Amino acid sequence: MKISGIICEYNPFHNGHIYHIDQTRRNGATHIVAVMSGNFVQRGDAAIMDKFERAKLAVRSGADLVIELPVQYCLSSAENFAAGAVHILDSLGVVDELSFGSECGDIVRLRKALDVISEAAATHSEEIKQIMEKGYTYPRALTSVVNGLDPRAGAIISEPNNLLAIEYMKALEKSVSAIEPFTVKRQSASHDSEVPDDEFASASYIRKKIIEDRDISSVRRYLPFMWAEEIAAAYKSGNIASLKRLERVMLYKVRTSSPEEIAEVYDVAQGLEYRIAGAKFANSLEELLFTVKNKRYTMARIRRIILSLLIGIKKDDLDVLPPYGRILAFNERGREILAASKSKARIPFAVSIAKLAETSPAAKRFAELEIRASDIYGLALGAINSAQKDYRAKIMIDME
Repeated sequence: MKISGIICEYNPFHNGHIYHIDQTRRNGATHIVAVMSGNFVQRGDAAIMDKFERAKLAVRSGADLVIELPVQYCLSSAENFAAGAVHILDSLGVVDELSFGSECGDIVRLRKALDVISEAAATHSEEIKQIMEKGYTYPRALTSVVNGLDPRAGAIISEPNNLLAIEYMKALEKSVSAIEPFTVKRQSASHDSEVPDDEFASASYIRKKIIEDRDISSVRRYLPFMWAEEIAAAYKSGNIASLKRLERVMLYKVRTSSPEEIAEVYDVAQGLEYRIAGAKFANSLEELLFTVKNKRYTMARIRRIILSLLIGIKKDDLDVLPPYGRILAFNERGREILAASKSKARIPFAVSIAKLAETSPAAKRFAELEIRASDIYGLALGAINSAQKDYRAKIMIDME
């Protein structure tokens, strides 16, 4: 048995994800466990379909076990996103490998880039700070310094999937994990690319076409048949989500929050709370985002902060690594992973969020945030979902 972990969002699952899973199997993986974002995703958006549906389809598309990444880690920086997901995989106690995509497709080159980044952060902190004082983001400032130290490393971290891959490797090192990294070279369409090719399209392009066209005919060829059919059915039943439907409640939350309350949200720093509070006169979500945005604060970061404010995620909610693993779906091989993990797991794993909430004070807080996030997500759907769905959802167990 060789168990490989994949950190994902599957928003939605497309041909590139099939390729990734196939290459992971070719590398010897007999079992695959995916740690997947829940109803909100790292770019600061609502997932196009709910987490239970995406988990079910993921198991039917090549994954064996799907575990939810807690919402505060989904709506956080790449560093925290990676740290939370790696912690869950490592805590299973049986994962041999972490498989991820990258533009360069070379672990040795990624490791060298990580070494340069570590050197830059440790010995050039003042230079990075000076660049940030000119209004640039930390990643932009870091990239500038890395380019000066090693242009080849700078070229590598200029690509988004390479940068996330390095965050995964950094998280493995920081946790002193025995899990080995393995990378698959990303095929064709780049991350967030607006230009698909004959076989692959980015998830961003697919989402945009689905939401804007209200039809999947133009992107069917980039999706597995099963996903295309389920997305089409979700449209008919009002189960496609859009952040636009949360516009009024997001504006309400900003308008009724003080700078002090906003300052309690993770990733709010350097007086950003006043910039957000000052945008309360915005008449649309788009206007609010553009009012706050500048060179230092990306759109994704601002969206994550506003969603975190709405959900109630505070800075100290990121001080604790995930205290449990909430199972969303599994098949027979997934059951084998859980059986192998039973005596080795370092945190509890279960399907019931109510039972997991009882395992510790930290778990109770994590569960409260997850349930609140799902309740809010229900308002982003075409047909508003009832509250407390996390308690009633049926977990996908596929034994076919």
